[in-house]
This record gives sequence, structure tokens and C-alpha cells, in this order.
Amino acid sequence: MKTLNQHFKFILSLMVTLGMLLTSCNPNESVDIPETPENNPTSSQLDLGSNIQRDFMGRIVDQSSVPLDNVSITIGNKTATTDNNGMFKISDVQVKQRQAFILAEKPGFLNGMRSVVPTQGTNMINIMMITENLAGTVTSGVTSEVSLPNGTKVGFDGSFKDQNGNAYSGNVDVYMYHLDPANPDNNILMPGSLQAVNQDGDERVLESYGMLNVELKGDSGQKLNIADGHIATIEMPMDPAQSGVAPSVIPLWHFDEVNGYWVEDGEATLVSGKYIGEVSHFSWWNCDAQFPTVDLCMTVVDASNIPLSNVKVELWRSGQTYPRIGFSNGNGEICGLIPANETLTLKAIDQCGIEVYNTTIGPFNSDTNYGDVVMSSVNYSAVTGNLVDCSSQPVTNGYVTVHYGQEYASVEVVNGSFTLNMIECASITEFTLEGVNYDTFQTTTPLPFNFTTPNVGNIIACDTVTEYISVQIDNDPVDYYLLNLTAQEGDNGTSMYISTQNSTGSFVVYGNTTTLGTYTSSGSQAFYVETGINMDFGQPNTLQFTLSNYGAVNDYIDMNISGTFTDNDGILRNLSASIHVLRDM
Repeated sequence: MKTLNQHFKFILSLMVTLGMLLTSCNPNESVDIPETPENNPTSSQLDLGSNIQRDFMGRIVDQSSVPLDNVSITIGNKTATTDNNGMFKISDVQVKQRQAFILAEKPGFLNGMRSVVPTQGTNMINIMMITENLAGTVTSGVTSEVSLPNGTKVGFDGSFKDQNGNAYSGNVDVYMYHLDPANPDNNILMPGSLQAVNQDGDERVLESYGMLNVELKGDSGQKLNIADGHIATIEMPMDPAQSGVAPSVIPLWHFDEVNGYWVEDGEATLVSGKYIGEVSHFSWWNCDAQFPTVDLCMTVVDASNIPLSNVKVELWRSGQTYPRIGFSNGNGEICGLIPANETLTLKAIDQCGIEVYNTTIGPFNSDTNYGDVVMSSVNYSAVTGNLVDCSSQPVTNGYVTVHYGQEYASVEVVNGSFTLNMIECASITEFTLEGVNYDTFQTTTPLPFNFTTPNVGNIIACDTVTEYISVQIDNDPVDYYLLNLTAQEGDNGTSMYISTQNSTGSFVVYGNTTTLGTYTSSGSQAFYVETGINMDFGQPNTLQFTLSNYGAVNDYIDMNISGTFTDNDGILRNLSASIHVLRDM
């Protein structure tokens, strides 16, 4: 089933997507490398547009992709804290038309910083936070250096200052992290995007040859920096895969943690496989080639012109070493900065890592709306359902997350309902879904499903509810069975029986198999259902029974039922049911 998800927003900013783009027979060909400025161009400002109001939701994880809770999130003048899933929501916050800057803070981690082009609806943010790494300790007044195992090195002349500008004397703890261009998580690890301003005040998009973060702390844990008028030397190993295209001299850029973009500030020279340069202060530093830019927008659609959300997109420059990866937003839109006058290859990749689409775009010498990119061959499904709270009322402030293979996607719940578009992969048919009520932070717990029945029905975000059956006939109110639930296996070990009853009626399911799959009400492995409305079993029906999980005793049985049946009055009825019950025997 293919449908437009109006609420799921995964924006691909091509400013981020063009993280490492450079190919040329001549290493310096097409690379804009101006002369090194005499002073740091900290006054350079980009025009980020007017103030607008936007909504944001996102997920914060560590370097093992484990969700981080209690992370402080700041966007504009609003803050939030991540929940147990690493999720946050901030609504109706003032940002700039061309940039929203997101700051994530948690003790023991480097600050996570992301810059995106904000879109209508809810903007989805993903940040991977980096654990602080104490690389070494030096002493003020002494020339010293600190290295990482990969050869990254920082040399100090011994002069340091505190945050008030006063000279510091004592031990200095040096925390270092080198972000290699080959890291597949670059786009969620690095600060900002690759939006930058050069020494002439021109906006640029960058290609990274390595980034370095250095933080200095004193004996009492206070933040330190290099003393005014002094310098430190940095050395970053060049990625061997970039050796054929690496410029011999490349601009250095520091990250402006107030404005959320990179600022040109010096240069580095390639010596014996390392970029070596001098810096006058520490934050994030980046060895980057720079390119003139244009704005490009496009819309990803299927053969029926239905916009496709959450499409994994790779953008390649001819012969480049690494692509950058992003996802289309809920309207199928992709907008951002790209290099001007370049032919680019756009690819879509499914969850199995198989390329499902390939096309060339460009060159573009001015801002362009490319229009539709038609991906007619992708197998696309919409995961839909409804999320309710402990009182069986629609959740009005919540979200649903889906784990599919290695992919983790999230979507807002709107008046209890949700839709999440997913490209299917032939070898992975199962996914796990969890719904969260953001007002109460109660969850459904993770629920297993598969794409045979992507309509997951009604799920309950209520930690106090351990098992349930939800049943809806036609457009009648949903019945929730929370008590008197029985689920057991037949004596032969190949059949099952589930039943429940409340004041409004009963619901019974039984079948001749415990093997996961999708079945009908006919055949040797038939499933049958009895509802509070008497069914005419002499009439055919279209009911499908999708058994997605069959646990051991005290584990869960999960099943979805959907389709039509005829009642004893000859009326055709629609049935939708979700089953999440503990097996008793």
C-alpha cells in the first residue's frame, strides 16, 4: 500500500549530504582555496533569512546507537529533555528561514550540534553524541603534545587561559576526537551541516578531509583555551581513500557554535599523509575544500505520483570516495545547497543495501526546483495505525518509532493516528513498532509486525497494561479487552486458542498453526474468529490473520486481523483487530 505521510518529516539537507565531495585528476582543480586571512574572520555572517516558527522532533543516541535519555535540547529560546528512547519534541519555536540550530548537551559527552533547513510541519532531527575522550594531560609553561592512536596530534606551547581570559597555571586535561571522512555516521556526528562562510563572506558548501575536536580543562574541571597571541599545531591523518584527490594546501575552518556554521580560519598543508596547520583557539576544526553553491529542491514520488517519505538517498559527485546520506521528508521533499555547475548522481538504497534507483541531475548554475524524481520500481508500504492512552482515548501528543533492519524511523501521532512510509526490502519483512504518549511518557512496549499487514490497528501506550486485544467493527468505537484474556497452545503443539470477554461481548480466535505468517479462514492451516456480532460462517469472508510473534509460555503472541465478513443478517461488515497477549500454556 502506498500513501502520502503528511506528518513524518525526515529532511535531507543537501548541505549535509555533500560532506565529502571532490574528484579531479588535478588535486587542486575546481577547489576554491583563497589566500589565508591574516585575522580570524569571526565577524563573517551569513544571511539566514527571516524569523519563522517551526516544530521539531528528534532522537539522540551514543556512538553505539543506544538512545540517550536526559539530554538537554535547545532550539532557539526553548528547551526539552530526551526520554528513554532518546526522543524529544519542541513545538512552535522561532528559528531562521534558512537555518535551525539544535544543541544537545549531556555530561560526559561532547555537545551535539546540528543545523538544518527547517521545513513546514515537524522537522526530524538525528544526532549521535560523542563520548568525551581524555587523550592526555599536559602542564602549563611547558611545550608538549598529545596524540591519538591514529596519528592525530596537537602541539602546545604551554600558554593557556581560563574562560575569563586570565592566564592559567597548572595541569591541563586534553580531550580529543578525530572524525574520519570514512566514518559512515558523519552526517549525524559532525556539528552543524557543511554550510560555511569563507574569508570573503561568501556562502560555501564544504567537502571534509577530516575534523578534529579539542577541549581543554583545568585542575578543577574549568574550561580552558589557548592564551591570546599564542597558537597550537594540529595534525590530522589523511584518509588513504582520498589520497588521489587531496589538495596539497586546504583551508581550515572552525565551527561557530553561536551561528551554527563553519568559518574559514587559516590553512593546512599536506605533509607525509597528514594535514598540518596552526590554530589560535579550540573548538571543532575542519580541513575542507569549498565550492560555490546553488539551492536545489526536488520531490521524490512513486509511479502514481505519490510523494515518498523517508527515502534513503545518496548523492555522489563523479568519482568521489564517499557519498553522503539523507532521507526525504514527509512530503517527499529534498532541499538544500549543492555545488554549482556540477553533474551529480542521485541514488536510492533500500534497507538491504540494494540500489533501487539511479539518475543523474545537473549541472545547475542558479537556484532550481527540479520537480519530481519518479522512483517507479521501489516497493513501498505505509505503516498505519492508531495510538491510544490508558483510558482508550486517542493520544494527541505522542510519537511512534519503527525499527526495520538497521533503520530507526519516527513519526508524530496526530489525533491518535499515524502513518509511516517505508521502502520494503525483499529479505527483511518484519519490523518492530513502539508508541509513546509524550504527555505521560507511557509506552506500548516494542511490538512485532510485518509488511503483510502494514495496518497495525490500535495499540495502547499504557505501561500498566501488559496485554490487550483491540477490536473494531465497521466505524464503531474500538473495543479494548484488557482483562480475562486467555492464550494457550493446543495439546498437539501445532494449534492455538485466544479468547476474551468483557461487558460488551466476547472475542475468540483459534487456528491450526503456530507458525508465523499470514493466513485466511480456509485451507489446512485455517484461522477462525468469533466476535460479539454473530458471523455467518456459511458465507465467504476476506479475513486475513497475520501471526507476527508466537512466544513461549509467559511471552507474547502478536497477531493482526483485517478484512470483511457477513453477519447473520446478511450485512457485510469490516473487522480490524490487534492482539498482544501473554501465552498462558
